[in-house]
Amino acid sequence: MANAELSCFKAYDVRGRIPDELNPGIAYRIGRAYAAVVRPRRVVVGHDIRLSSAEICAALVEGLRDAGVDVLDIGQCGTEEIYFATFDQGVDGGIVVTASHNPKDYNGMKFVREGSRPISSDSGLLEIKALAERNVFEPAGARGSLGRLDARARYVEHLLGYVGDAALTPLRIVVNAGNGGAGAVVDALEPRLPFTFVKVHHEADGNFPHGVPNPLLEENRAPTIEAVLAHGADFGIAWDGDFDRCFLFDERGAFIEGYYIVGLLAEAFLRRHPGERIVHDPRLTWNTIDIVQGLGGVPVCTKTGHAFIKERMRAENAIYGGEMSAHHYFRDFAYCDSGMIPWLLVAGLVCASGKPLSALIAERAARFPCSGEINSRVADPAALLAAIEVRYRDAATLIDHTDGLSMEFAHWRFNVRMSNTEPVVRLNVESRADVALMEAKRDELLALVRS
Repeated sequence: MANAELSCFKAYDVRGRIPDELNPGIAYRIGRAYAAVVRPRRVVVGHDIRLSSAEICAALVEGLRDAGVDVLDIGQCGTEEIYFATFDQGVDGGIVVTASHNPKDYNGMKFVREGSRPISSDSGLLEIKALAERNVFEPAGARGSLGRLDARARYVEHLLGYVGDAALTPLRIVVNAGNGGAGAVVDALEPRLPFTFVKVHHEADGNFPHGVPNPLLEENRAPTIEAVLAHGADFGIAWDGDFDRCFLFDERGAFIEGYYIVGLLAEAFLRRHPGERIVHDPRLTWNTIDIVQGLGGVPVCTKTGHAFIKERMRAENAIYGGEMSAHHYFRDFAYCDSGMIPWLLVAGLVCASGKPLSALIAERAARFPCSGEINSRVADPAALLAAIEVRYRDAATLIDHTDGLSMEFAHWRFNVRMSNTEPVVRLNVESRADVALMEAKRDELLALVRS
């Protein structure tokens, strides 16, 4: 129905249940609306492995073409392959049909404009939503063309460029695609790398026979851990469905906090490019700052969220940006996030150091032990943050409101922030080489939060 609200539009993208919240008719309208707002001549499209994705993508393409847009279809792909093709081909925008790690009866879309610049609620998404809801579009004249584009070969070459000068040695690596899209890219990389891959849930299957891939959920980690131990692997990797995030496990099967991966990747870049700027989020910071400053780089803290990270990276010309949530951004990747580049860089560090991944992480975790992110439902998050600030402000050496509330003390610090979408606060605590202090302050803050 025209003018009915489309509930599938979120802050950064489109996500909705099939078919009531998102269907081919709505996808067609989104294509028309995207064309009216962005006014592109050429757009790259592709889709993930979900059972509904090909049909949704085809309707999106029809909407774009009826608006006079020429479409390059790269077929089944990961989100980052749309980012790559958009900037590599010099086109005016890109759209991927994906619902990432949402339940299998969901689908969605992510949008970029020229140069793979993100489109979110503060940069055009609300305008696209309004036009799609109104469902009245200007005549376009000539219908746009449809071409097929094989972008994967150039994408794989680009990925290999991040380890092109590294002295890679044979490693055994467990790769768990979760029946999402990552397996096809691993297969394309495999002949070019001296690694043996142990493949778990490797084949793409939109039925998700082993559950929707979301390695952040602890119950989803067991297959990767078991394979690492059974095969004596050097480390393991698991991806979400559209593989724009990767999660790492050391050779003992231990899940690695994303915070420490940010530090490792910052090190990987700064050893080759000293003096560069590294962007990070404010939830956990001391390890990243210590590594960056120790290697002559410049740490830059900015608000959590891909739109904020990408915008700040462009402003600073930062070579790398990382969030503890496993989103990693790269200047040479048009400041976009990738789930393939991080593990390649980590593999290079393991090869170069001669140390197991657990040792690389243990050194940093011992210097800056952290709680990991702890979520709590509360009735009034804003009032809670204000009360916490009052409770600790007299002893704090630094109070920062970049994202929620960050407070630092001589030997420990914390960040507590509100969720954008639910009455939840997210707590992170870290210390300087004092696990007992970190745990005591974590428990102290949790008692305040949950009282």
